[in-house]
Parts: sequence; C-alpha cells; structure tokens
Amino acid sequence: MYYYIKGKLVLRQESFVVLDCGGVGYKLYTSETTKNALKEGADATLYTYLHVREDVFDLYGFFSHDELNMFLQLLSVSGVGPKAALAILSVMTPNAVALAVITNDAKALTKAAGVGAKMAQRIILELKDKLKKAEILPENIAEEVSINDTQSEAVSALMVLGYSQSDAKSAVAKTDASLPTEEIVKLALKKLMR
Repeated sequence: MYYYIKGKLVLRQESFVVLDCGGVGYKLYTSETTKNALKEGADATLYTYLHVREDVFDLYGFFSHDELNMFLQLLSVSGVGPKAALAILSVMTPNAVALAVITNDAKALTKAAGVGAKMAQRIILELKDKLKKAEILPENIAEEVSINDTQSEAVSALMVLGYSQSDAKSAVAKTDASLPTEEIVKLALKKLMR
C-alpha cells in the first residue's frame, strides 16, 4: 500500500518513531538500527511494510531496502512475527542475518530478544534456500569451481559481506576443505584482510 513515507521525525520512542508528513503523524514500528540512523527534527525517508491482522493495521518503517527485504524474509518463516523480526534486525544487520543463516550460526540469531534456539534453527532451515533463490547467495558457485558444499557456503558468506566472487573463491581455495563453514569463513577473511 505504502512504498515509503518521507517526513520530519517528530518523536522517537522505544519501539516506534513518528514522521510528520504534511501535518499527519505516521507511527512506524522500527528496528534499533533504523531508529539510530534518524535524527529528531530532520527529514527522513522510511521504506514501509503494512502488517494487517484481524483488528490491527501496523506500519513498519526501515532506513534501507536491504533491511526491509530481510524483514520480509524473516516474516516468511513460520512462527516469526514482526516483533521477532524487528528484534533480530535491532541486533544484526541484514548481511549479518544472511551470514548467520548460510553458516548455520543459530547462536548469533538467539542474541535477539525473544528468539530462542528452536526459532533460530527454523529461520536457518526455512531461509537458506530462499536467500539463494533471491540471488543474495548465488546458487551456481559450487558448479563453477570444484569446491565442496562447505566451501561453497563459505564463498557465499564472503559475497554477502561484499567481497567479489573471484576474491572469495580464491581465499576459500587456500583453506582446509574439511573445516566447518564458520572456520573457513574466518580463515578466508584473514587472508582477504591482508
């Protein structure tokens, strides 16, 4: 319904902000990340999502498309509602969430308030393939290089962090293929930072 709302930030509360747009105050629930990016009294543009339930119309706003897109991905997981999705995005960037999903790092997801081990595992299980299909994580990495699945996930993780496919492949190829994905990513990052 609403793609974005642009206006002056007039109020910042614990779980929401209010943007004044032409004399109308829009209450937008948002993450800590977005809230911290906004300055009171300054103009802001928030990309929105309207969550409709039986008797509730809640508007959610995000500073970036990436954050909105990850919020929508999280909502697609069964049992994950807007509050849990906001909690995750309040403690992790969209790239960090994607990295946690592809490296099976449930512990990182449980740092968010209200997200337990079972929910974190469900997020990983349901989002891994969706993120690949959304081209956040290219599916054809393993086909192009003779690397195993663990290394392929590590390459994908590095690409989510902003490294080019060729740099990521090169760094991962210099690691021990028998290590877990998290270890391969850590070692490859050390090589890339030199």
